[in-house]
Amino acid sequence: MAGGSRKSGASPPPARVEDSETFPFAFDIGAIDPQASSGQSLRRAPSAKAKPHYHDHRARLRAKFDEVGPQALADYELLELFLFRTIPRIDTKPLAKALLEKFGTLAGVLGAPVQRIAEVRGAGAAVAQDLKLVQAMLERAHRAELKQRPIISSWSALLSYCRTAMAHEPREQFRVLFLDAKNQLIADEVMNEGTVDHAPVYPREIARRALELSAASVILVHNHPSGDPKPSAADIAITRDIVAATGAVNVKVHDHLIIGRNGESSFKTLGLL
Repeated sequence: MAGGSRKSGASPPPARVEDSETFPFAFDIGAIDPQASSGQSLRRAPSAKAKPHYHDHRARLRAKFDEVGPQALADYELLELFLFRTIPRIDTKPLAKALLEKFGTLAGVLGAPVQRIAEVRGAGAAVAQDLKLVQAMLERAHRAELKQRPIISSWSALLSYCRTAMAHEPREQFRVLFLDAKNQLIADEVMNEGTVDHAPVYPREIARRALELSAASVILVHNHPSGDPKPSAADIAITRDIVAATGAVNVKVHDHLIIGRNGESSFKTLGLL
């Protein structure tokens, strides 16, 4: 047969597939109906990507903070909201809850060492740095309050500062607040750092430093990493030695505070000074 005759059973030429840029919409192969092979049914796939599940949650949490205030948010929500800045495109709720589970409280999270923060899955160097930055600002703010008026009349401010600075330190730390004749802060210095249950203290060094600063009195502060602020026999003995050394140069010891995660104790209140 001449010319345009087609052999029986021959396949038709393949249909031309349009370029995706000019095609009116995209097909989702996984969405093709079983009857599609007969040309009866095709579903159009959505062209826009679905937003992550936490997208609207972030907006709602921000609105809750703005409209109702921080008192309406749980601790994990406040931490989650803070982590939005550090981790912009990931759900931060699991990390916030993991940090609180590991360190117990918001204060514990802020006071935790960088190395321990990094142990929490999802908490990288940026998260650790931002948390320590918040702690540093809190310390500065509390210290500024101490400098504005006599410490003896600002006891709650003193305790707030000491808790922020020392309550969650992993090692024992002994610091001295040097005061002038008006009981205003001259200097706040860490005299020694030690192990988890001991920091070496040298009474003569404290007396010498008080003379260098022309201090009239001091307040002694150290932490108990165990969390229990109860004075030990060694604490009582070293306090007596410091009182003797500073008394010899006419510098008074107002108090010795012990700071723990579970509270604080005052030698003066306990009748030990």
